[in-house]
Amino acid sequence: MKEALEQVLISYGELSKDNINRGLDFFTPKFYKKGDFLIKAGKNCDWIAFVCSGIVRNYCISSKDEEVTYCITFPNKFITAYSSFISDQQTFENIHAMTDTEVLIIEKRKFRELINTSNQWLKFSNYFTEQTYILMESRLLALQIESAEKRYTDLVSNNPEFVQQVPLKYIASYLGITQRHLSRLRSVM
Repeated sequence: MKEALEQVLISYGELSKDNINRGLDFFTPKFYKKGDFLIKAGKNCDWIAFVCSGIVRNYCISSKDEEVTYCITFPNKFITAYSSFISDQQTFENIHAMTDTEVLIIEKRKFRELINTSNQWLKFSNYFTEQTYILMESRLLALQIESAEKRYTDLVSNNPEFVQQVPLKYIASYLGITQRHLSRLRSVM
């Protein structure tokens, strides 16, 4: 299970082999069945997970009491309730396994130990933070300036092997459109 994470850490290019091996020792494997929650709203998130297999989604409940999917995470990506992780506050989001999912989890205290004892891991932490910001900014801008058709096309082209496993209601929510609109988009493509 740790091989995929090792490859991601190697591709980052700033961690020595020793630092990668040391870091891998801090990650613990965990399995979630389809429908399980990695975290629920109201809890404090004290971990970062690397998705080895499966698909998870982050969602919150709107003022209309509707689920709003704002993030879908596919294999070989990191996931956390980041605001809660960095602030030690309760999260407003739920992270839900849409399929059977295997992750590698590093607890916050172990992550802190890594970054406090290694400049390479501290640089990786900064990189992770920057990438998280860029991803969220890109997502926000896409919702504001891109058409629903473009957002759907991008999602499918970037994750063709996984999108078919995501229920249409979650894809529609992620794209910020109704299921009916999504059906129309799919029928013309």
